[in-house]
Amino acid sequence: MSFFKRIFSSEKKDPIISEEAKQSLDKGLEQSKTSFFSKLTKAVAGKSKVDDEVLDNLEEVLVSSDVGVETTLKIITRIEERVAQDKYLGTDELNLILREEIAGLLSETKSGEETEFTIPANKKPYVIMVVGVNGVGKTTTIGKLAYQFKNAGYNVVLGAADTFRAAAIDQLQIWADRVGVPIVKQQMGSDPASVAFDTLQSAVTQNADVVIIDTAGRLHNKVNLMNELTKVKRVMQKVIEDAPHDVLLVLDGSTGQNAFEQAKQFTAATEVTCLAVTKLDGTAKGGVVIGISDQFQIPVKYIGVGESITDLQVFNKVEFVDSFFK
Repeated sequence: MSFFKRIFSSEKKDPIISEEAKQSLDKGLEQSKTSFFSKLTKAVAGKSKVDDEVLDNLEEVLVSSDVGVETTLKIITRIEERVAQDKYLGTDELNLILREEIAGLLSETKSGEETEFTIPANKKPYVIMVVGVNGVGKTTTIGKLAYQFKNAGYNVVLGAADTFRAAAIDQLQIWADRVGVPIVKQQMGSDPASVAFDTLQSAVTQNADVVIIDTAGRLHNKVNLMNELTKVKRVMQKVIEDAPHDVLLVLDGSTGQNAFEQAKQFTAATEVTCLAVTKLDGTAKGGVVIGISDQFQIPVKYIGVGESITDLQVFNKVEFVDSFFK
């Protein structure tokens, strides 16, 4: 029996993540799962085996579920190879095969090893610079990250370096107050790099464990944005030589293919090291996580599966696939 067959066998097993987190994940992916399997049922209707027509229909199902064209073609190719090898595959086996192949695809990225909000022991303070366009849930993600890290026992400091947007500083202040963590800020229009510099100096003085820096979601053009983010990173390194330790790109999962475009733009503008995909609850576009993980080979580190402050989770690929196909 293959590794993924063992993992995803029908035998009852304990989840890797907590029961509460697993329930939130199941609930958050409910619409995506329902939509996907409704389409899959229609794709194999009247068929007893996986043939070319079923594969064509499956390709359409995956693309329309926001998995992405390139990732879809990879999955289809892998299933074609299994059909050729096994000579006969019944459509009743397609669910398990899809489950295995998608899990295998996700296993090729670095995402999903962690289940807890942790930081490297040799990085203190651990500096996370958060980037992403306005409206994706960037500030909310920062607030929830701060809560989760604080809840894990870490001292957290926030930096309001998005000085371009009028409400950004106020919104981050609300989250800082809600979570109960300090925030470093200046006036709107201040130099973002100066805010980042002050934040890191304050964090070092306070012996903080984690620093989360907000940045502008947009400037007047892409060149300005790239230059601004580069400057912020350079100035932070005057305080902490290897900062930032993570550049976290926040993407709105409910936008489907638009999330791919945002990822392309920001990975071109700055060196993104990890991703957070938000707003997966209340949408049928959860397949976007699979495509983004595969196409960008940048680990999805966090996913948002609900509005609660605890509904930002560390992305675990095994549990994600298990919930998607449950």
